[in-house]
Amino acid sequence: MSVFSPDLLKDEVALVTGGGSGICKGIARAFVAHGAQVGLVGRKADRLEAAAAELSALGPGRAFALPGDVRDYAAMEGVVDALLERAGGLHIVVNGAAGNFLCPSAQLSSNGFRTVLDIDAVGTFNVSRVAFDKALRDGGGCILNISATLHHGATLLQAHASAAKAAVDATTRNMALEWGPAGVRVNGLAPGPIAETEGMARLLPPGMGDRLRATIPLRRFGRIEEIANAALFLVSGAASLVTGAVLVVDGGASLPQAMSVALTSPG
Repeated sequence: MSVFSPDLLKDEVALVTGGGSGICKGIARAFVAHGAQVGLVGRKADRLEAAAAELSALGPGRAFALPGDVRDYAAMEGVVDALLERAGGLHIVVNGAAGNFLCPSAQLSSNGFRTVLDIDAVGTFNVSRVAFDKALRDGGGCILNISATLHHGATLLQAHASAAKAAVDATTRNMALEWGPAGVRVNGLAPGPIAETEGMARLLPPGMGDRLRATIPLRRFGRIEEIANAALFLVSGAASLVTGAVLVVDGGASLPQAMSVALTSPG
């Protein structure tokens, strides 16, 4: 049962990139459950259609598929135009499309590095810029950029993703500064290790789950619904004075001395 009012996002229209699966599908589900109309953006139309049907069946809001590649600015113009025509407005943007894989820097190709930057950082810019021009500049609203904690220190085999997420956080702060006068709030959300996601399945080496969990102060992985709850807060009126912030939701995993908790016990 949600801790938020069921009609929290009634009459709101949202665009969620990467909304066909994982954390962003969970965010879209929470938005629909609280009354929003949600456009799901991604490259795989069949996945988007299935997700839209699933979420719409839950109500009271609805979801629909808007296929497109966030790396393509013109494609995102078409996506936002389609959303405006279908839903009549746009108030919330969630940039969650992301790419990642494990690779040592010494073996990482320039193309591999660039691809992740293009999806995460350029994609975030493209969608935000289009949404600002076509809807938010005149009507206000909020943008939520999904980041991570990889770049808060350093993460093995993740130079490309760390650089991309650092760029996303920098973009968040700069857009918040520049677009605040137009009534647009721009914030970031940085999840830590989240159970039952594609990222955890692909990026966590076999047998490492218990070892990683032991380094987290709260001694557990997060749940998708916990990230969705944080997103609901940041896009709602409860966060009306919050902009330029990056909210870390990771159970304390990224705290500087988090590794030491594996060697200690409470008290």
